[in-house]
Amino acid sequence: MRAIWTGAIGFGLVNIPVKIYTATETGSIDLDMLDSRDHANIQFKRVNANTGKEVAWEDIVKGFLKNEQYIILEDEDFEAALPEKSKILSIDSFVPEAEIDSIYFENPYFLEPQKGGEAAYSLLLRSLVQTGMAAVGTFVLRQTEALCIVRVYDDNILLLHRLRFQEDIRDYRDLKIPAYKAPKPAELKMAKMLIKEYTASFDPSVYKNNYQKALMRIINQKSKGKKISKKPVQVESSKVTDLMAQLKASLDKPKTTSTRTRKATTKPKREIKA
Repeated sequence: MRAIWTGAIGFGLVNIPVKIYTATETGSIDLDMLDSRDHANIQFKRVNANTGKEVAWEDIVKGFLKNEQYIILEDEDFEAALPEKSKILSIDSFVPEAEIDSIYFENPYFLEPQKGGEAAYSLLLRSLVQTGMAAVGTFVLRQTEALCIVRVYDDNILLLHRLRFQEDIRDYRDLKIPAYKAPKPAELKMAKMLIKEYTASFDPSVYKNNYQKALMRIINQKSKGKKISKKPVQVESSKVTDLMAQLKASLDKPKTTSTRTRKATTKPKREIKA
């Protein structure tokens, strides 16, 4: 893996030199865009609006339009905006991880200690494990200030989660959300029974990207000249006519294999010793 950021975590007066690595990768199939008439590749070019000629990457700069004139920004200008945050991920506070709503979470990244930072890295990791806290801080990533938390992942590595700022969250109050209406006691009891019936520990290994696998099978079949038949899907009406009857039918329906597997494959959490 290649590091996307190199700097240090500011932990009080202690600096922990670290590298940041992207923690996820997409499993999507790489598809090309083609012209439907002759299947030629579609090309996207960076073209000068005045001359119509293609512009090389090394000739491209970034600018901000102000008073009908572009203010050109150099790499040094971005670093000068917040020079300390370009190289320091400053921890501002520690909070219970459960207090952070999932709507704020963006991309995850692995944190690796650089040479000489192993002891301080281990100290922060074990301190977070034993206190159950997550570190909240800010730093600059790709010329943008990022809000983040540093937490423990899999009991032995620090994981950085980029967070959205409060102003990035849209206001939902203009949506047509129905006013609260107390459910019928019998329906509520039945719904809670259904939840209990399907309750299991979360095991991500149970869930597979079946759509991509099915799409790859179709690609292989078409490459052999086979005709693809589409299976009709019956979509039942979403209008609720008899909620109680639907709840009863849901409880009577046999549980799926994935639900039974999730209950059987729960792994105990490892304990970290001081």
